[in-house]
Amino acid sequence: MAAASSTGAAPPPEPLGLREASQAQTPATIASIVMPSQDPKEADVSSQSPLDEPIHSRSIFRVTTVMVTLFCTLFLSALNTTIIATAIPTICSDLGSAAGYSWIGASYVIAATAVVSIWAKLSDIWGRKPFLLLTVALYFVSSIVCALSSSMGMLIVGRALQGVSGGGLGSLVIIVISDLFSIRRRSLFLGLLHVTWAVAGGLGPVLGGAFTEYLSWRWIFWINLPICGPAFILLFIFLDVHDPKTELAKGIKAIDWAGSVCMIAIMVMVLLGLNFGGATYPWDSPKVICLVVVGGLMTFAFVFNEGRIAAHPILPLKLFRRKSEAACLAIGFLQHFVLNAAEYYLPLYFQAVREASPLGSGVLILPLIITEALTAIATGIIIHQSGRYMELIWGGVALLTLGNGLYITFGAASPLGSIIAIQIVAGVGVGLLFDPPLIALQALVSQEDTAIATATLSFVRSIGVSLSIVIGGVVFQNGMEREKSKLQDLGLPVELADVLSGPSAAINIDLIRTISDPLQKLGVKAAYALSLRNLWILCTGIAACSLFAVAFIGRKDLSRKHTETRTGIKEKGGNVPTELVERDSRAAADGP
Repeated sequence: MAAASSTGAAPPPEPLGLREASQAQTPATIASIVMPSQDPKEADVSSQSPLDEPIHSRSIFRVTTVMVTLFCTLFLSALNTTIIATAIPTICSDLGSAAGYSWIGASYVIAATAVVSIWAKLSDIWGRKPFLLLTVALYFVSSIVCALSSSMGMLIVGRALQGVSGGGLGSLVIIVISDLFSIRRRSLFLGLLHVTWAVAGGLGPVLGGAFTEYLSWRWIFWINLPICGPAFILLFIFLDVHDPKTELAKGIKAIDWAGSVCMIAIMVMVLLGLNFGGATYPWDSPKVICLVVVGGLMTFAFVFNEGRIAAHPILPLKLFRRKSEAACLAIGFLQHFVLNAAEYYLPLYFQAVREASPLGSGVLILPLIITEALTAIATGIIIHQSGRYMELIWGGVALLTLGNGLYITFGAASPLGSIIAIQIVAGVGVGLLFDPPLIALQALVSQEDTAIATATLSFVRSIGVSLSIVIGGVVFQNGMEREKSKLQDLGLPVELADVLSGPSAAINIDLIRTISDPLQKLGVKAAYALSLRNLWILCTGIAACSLFAVAFIGRKDLSRKHTETRTGIKEKGGNVPTELVERDSRAAADGP
C-alpha cells in the first residue's frame, strides 16, 4: 500500500487481519494471532501494484470457525487412511471377494497421491475456496457410495473417489492456512493440524475395530457425513480468501493438461504395479513389468513437459534444482515412509505377536500417537516463539533413526514396558519433523510459489506413504515365505503353514490363537516378529538417509511480515501476491 504523501493526501486503508488480544498463548489468542498494523512505517509496504485493495478484517469468531472446520475436514482425510485397515478382512468376507483385500486401501492411496499437485494448481488459477468446497462435497458423496456398496467393485470406485477428494483436502487445508497467516505464526496452526493428523492415525484402527465389532463396517463411511455436511456450509459462509474471478476460458488454457495426465499415469501405473507384484501377480508377470516400466518411462515425458513446455507447470522443477528445497522434500518423503510403516505394521505386530484384538492393537499404538501429537504442539510453539527450525529438524532425524533402530529389538517375548518406551522415542522424532521441514520449505520459496511448494511436499509425503505400504508388504510377505520351512519343522500342519506364510500371512493372524502347542505358537510368533524385523531394518536405513539430507537445508529468519496470496493467472505463471504487514507488540523483543 502506498504511504500518505507530504502533500496531505489521505492515506490508503491499512491492511487488516485478525485481532490479537494478549500475549498469552490461549486458544483465543491463537485464533486471533494477526492484527492490523498501526505504525505508518509498517503500513508503508509498497506498492505500486494496481491489485492493492483493503483486506477485510477477520473476527475471532470467523477465524476460529474456519480453523476448527478445516481441522475437522483434515481429520476425516487422515482418518480414512487407517480406519479401514482393521475392517478389511470383514469387508472382504461380507462382499465375497478376497481379491479386494489390497485394492480397498490401494485405491484410496493411489488416487490421493495422483491428484495432490493438480488440486493445488487448480486453486492457484480459480482460487482456494471453490476447490476446497468441491473436495468436501466429493468426500460426502463418495462416503455414501462406499457405505452403500453391494459389491467389491462399487466399494473400490467409492474408495478411489474418496482418495481424489482426500488428496485435495490434505493439501488445500495447509495451503489455506499458509494464505491466512505469516510464516512464523502459521507454525502454531500447522502444529495443531499435524496433531489432528496424528490423532486420526491413532484413532483410525481403534474406531475401525470398534465399528466392525459392535456395529457394521459401513459405519466407517457413514460417520463422515455428519462432519462433511456442516463443514461445507461453514466454509461456504465464513471462509474469505482471495477470489481471482479468472475467466473460464483463460483458466482452462492455463491448466497443465499434459503434466496432469502424465502425473496421474505415473502414479497409477507405478503404484498399481508395485501393489500387484508378489501379491496378485508374480514380480516377473508381464502385467507387473509393463505397469512399472511404462510408468517409469512416463516420468521422462513428465519432466520434459514441466521443464520445457508447460507455461504453468503443476510441479515446478526449480524446487528440485535448489539443494535446500530438495532436502526439505527428501525429509518429507523419508519421514512419512517411516512414520506410515510404523503406524501400519505395528498393529500387525501387536495382533500377531502379542495376540491383541483389533481394538487392543489400536490402544497399544497410542504411546506413539500421543507422543507425536504432543511433540507437534511443542514444535509449533517453539518455532513461533523463537523463529528457529534447524535444531528441531536435526533432533527429529536423529530420534527418528534411533527409534526405528530400536524397533528392530521387538521380538516374540519383548516386555510391554520397552515397547512403550521405544514408541515414545520414535514418536518424538516423528513429531519434530511434522512442521519444521514445511516451514523451512515455505521460508525458502517466494510467496507465489508457496502453494505449489506446499502441494509438492504433500505429494512426496503421499508417495512415501504409498511406498511404505507396498514395499513394507513385500518385505513382510517375503520374510514369512522364508519362515515357512521353519514352521513346518515345528510340526505345524502343511495347510496351516501355507496360510501363515507369504501374501496370506497378514489376513490369517486369528489362526495363531487356535494353535494349542506352546512351542508351535511361540515359533509362529517368532516368524512374524522376524519378518517385521526386516521391515524395521529397512526403515532404519531410510531414516538414516534423512541425517544426510538435513545437512543441505539452509537457515533463514522467519519474518512476522505476511504476504497474503492473491490467486489467479500471472503472465509468466504463478500467483499475484500483495504484501501485508502484521504488527506484534513483541516484534522488537523477538526479532523478525
